[in-house]
Amino acid sequence: MSSVSLTAKAIRRGLLAAAATTVATSGFISTSAIAAEEQVQKVERIAVTGSRIKRTDMETASPVSVIDASSIIASGATSIDDVLQKMTSSGGAMTNAAVNNGSGGNARVNLRGLGSNRTLVLVNGRRMIASGTGAASTVDLNTIPVSMIQRVEVLKDGASAVYGTDAIAGVVNVILKRDFDGFELNAQTGISGQGDADETSLDFTLGNTFDKGNVVINAQYTKRGEASQADRGFSECPIAEKGAAGSKELYCAGSSYSEGGHIWGENGANLSGRGGEYHEFTDADRFNYSKDSFLSTPMERLNLSFAGTYELTDSTMFFSEAMYTKRWSDQQMAPQPIWNSDPWIYQPKAAGGWMTDDLLPWIAAGEEVSYGRRMVESGSRDFSQTVDTIRIVVGLEGEFDNGWTWDASYNKGKNDSVDTLANLHNLGSINDAVLEGKFDPFLQESWQGDSIAPFIYTELNSGGSELDIVAATLSGGIVDLPAGELGFAAGYEHRKESAHYTPDSLTSQGLANDPRVEPTAGEFSVDELYAELAIPLLADLPLAQQVDLSAAMRYFNYSTFGEDTTWKLGLTWRLYDDLMVRGGRSTAFRAPTVGELFGGKSPSFDQVVHPATDQTQAEVTVGGNPLLTPEEADITTVGLVYSPSYVEGLSFTVDYYDIAITNTITAVDSNYVANQCLGADGSLINTGTALCQASNISIDNTGRIKFDNGLQNIGATNTSGYDINVAYVFDALNLSWKAGLDTSILSSYEEFDPDGVAVDYRGYITGGVGAYAKFKSNFNLTASADDWSATYEARYIDGMDSFACKADTTKCYAPSVDSIVYHDLSGSYDVTSTVRMSAGINNIFDEEPPYYTGNNDSNTDPFTYDVLGRYFFVRANVKF
Repeated sequence: MSSVSLTAKAIRRGLLAAAATTVATSGFISTSAIAAEEQVQKVERIAVTGSRIKRTDMETASPVSVIDASSIIASGATSIDDVLQKMTSSGGAMTNAAVNNGSGGNARVNLRGLGSNRTLVLVNGRRMIASGTGAASTVDLNTIPVSMIQRVEVLKDGASAVYGTDAIAGVVNVILKRDFDGFELNAQTGISGQGDADETSLDFTLGNTFDKGNVVINAQYTKRGEASQADRGFSECPIAEKGAAGSKELYCAGSSYSEGGHIWGENGANLSGRGGEYHEFTDADRFNYSKDSFLSTPMERLNLSFAGTYELTDSTMFFSEAMYTKRWSDQQMAPQPIWNSDPWIYQPKAAGGWMTDDLLPWIAAGEEVSYGRRMVESGSRDFSQTVDTIRIVVGLEGEFDNGWTWDASYNKGKNDSVDTLANLHNLGSINDAVLEGKFDPFLQESWQGDSIAPFIYTELNSGGSELDIVAATLSGGIVDLPAGELGFAAGYEHRKESAHYTPDSLTSQGLANDPRVEPTAGEFSVDELYAELAIPLLADLPLAQQVDLSAAMRYFNYSTFGEDTTWKLGLTWRLYDDLMVRGGRSTAFRAPTVGELFGGKSPSFDQVVHPATDQTQAEVTVGGNPLLTPEEADITTVGLVYSPSYVEGLSFTVDYYDIAITNTITAVDSNYVANQCLGADGSLINTGTALCQASNISIDNTGRIKFDNGLQNIGATNTSGYDINVAYVFDALNLSWKAGLDTSILSSYEEFDPDGVAVDYRGYITGGVGAYAKFKSNFNLTASADDWSATYEARYIDGMDSFACKADTTKCYAPSVDSIVYHDLSGSYDVTSTVRMSAGINNIFDEEPPYYTGNNDSNTDPFTYDVLGRYFFVRANVKF
């Protein structure tokens, strides 16, 4: 795949250049020059993502990247997240198939590492329903079928003035096929070099164009198999560190909530029941939870799509879109770890009690005992989700005699989910039975067979979200000025969003051992008005071949917090044929979602590294906050586009961005909270700060750190950097060649805690919010002949330091990770005029993801690195 900058002054040169500004996936992506030539003949004005005004020049003040369908297919991707998450401008935490713990089977994109909730996802320029499990607030990319995609436009700039909330880091606009004519069938299968994570996809597209319109029908079925952490050397056992600072050693560890039970006595006893007999607890008694955890999660997905147009009159057309997705997904984790919230009193038979005497050598009668156990007798925790998502759009569009265009539409989306979690234990009932003298927790037989069976249950949760939008737009040219036509667009939008989540009854009562999960329910509505102008200032002057100013403003009134405005100004200055500079200033906002406002409190078990305990997970209570107000952002972009006329096919772009978010809605990094508020000896520190007062932090006698970390408007998030793209299209050796180099440089990334203290993430890899590499780069080279093509891709991620080791690297075995390069190779061959065969190998050299202290899961960061290793795929395409 390749990315070629659009440096043309008009449609022809722009489309022939083959894409828009920069893009990075597993390589670089471009449109076909031949297809572009055909489009030139029928396209006069087009709408580019980031503007409602149709124009004849694709160059705007904001950087836009284009990914076309053929490039997505060439990558072997069966879901669009496979492509978007590999862009150099993507970062932070992005759920995908490799995220087993907490993903819920969802797939998200995260531009600039600012969070998926700050990246707006559109379909055909209109909002997509938030989807996934629970009270979803971001778009699950599984709902968008790859086989229906015509192209994807990625705007790497704020666009709230044009699109409203969420467009802070950028906009991903997925354009679906609308004028397809004919029949196309694709069948693809793939498998890892280890023989697991197999994936099969089958799709067809049928389209027919008739006198009055067009109809397109698409269906895609995808099935993905699992891979186990136990089947890779880097993840077969949870790695922990021991030893003095500066001389740390690694060992195969795991959880202290171990098989056979772990007992902490009031007077210091530390016992293990592994093997059936109690003894002093050692590292050998820790539980290896990797063997029961997925490295890559299985999924089945059915996507059905429809698009249709019908010409009502010569100037009015009816259009409709419909998408339906049903997803079945699974995750698997180790058997449930259980613990007693309040200590039990040891009452052995030898002292007149009713409990086993097995603890007497270490525990005295009447002593308080804390207890933890890994419930291997009951089996692994099995998560499953069934998610239904539907989106329907109907509308009218037309053109007046003066050339102005208009459209009016109704957008309806609905998402419903049911998720289950099997092999949980009702510890509330177990605790009651212990207190009533009916269940001896220190007797191994109590946790087995018929004795434990009545306390085992499957958690059943449900959730959903709903979206209703009524919108209308008007666009056209107002007057011809000396430098060109003054263009405008204006519109109105009414949007209503609602969401809910109903946890299992036992879970909501806090009887499932984990802290209780509260329900979520709420809704809001908003009315918005917006206007946009494209103002030509100068033309055909020395060093000012064309200078244009763009301006946009949006007014919004939310039922939850009131009204406000946002605006955007942009300037494009083409000095001469080869060189254009551009820049923009804008404000953006993100309104709190239903989940953020009304989300019930729930537990999150986050990775921490703290000297007060050897437990690597903290129990963190998270939840919504009805007092949240919108985030606000000031965004600046400055760039240049250079396409030297003396080197045909060569283009170069560089864009600088600066995003400053205030009133940030977020939770503070869990490692940061733990180390700021808890001393090395487990005592409370910094108790006068707002951060630590709000945390209510504590550490229990099992060594588990507990604190609150709910959502707050906690200050600010600032990030800046550069996107650089070099692309070259040329002919040599009787072949057509495309080469591209796409690079993102992160200059700064800071979040400020409630006390105004800056937390610097630039160059760090974390245990919960992903990675923020200073430098990322993708290279691509494609050679094409009449009936075949071959593509080589390389993806580079710079080395980073572990955020968990920021305070003192000597306390960590692996305080940093080295840079890594992934190499991919793919090719296609036209067997006949209707049949094309494709194949590829991703991660050719089987690069393993790096270990680092304070890792996320699988001893690494599955948000950032490839965990499967070498992967093979083959694809057959039939089209006529």
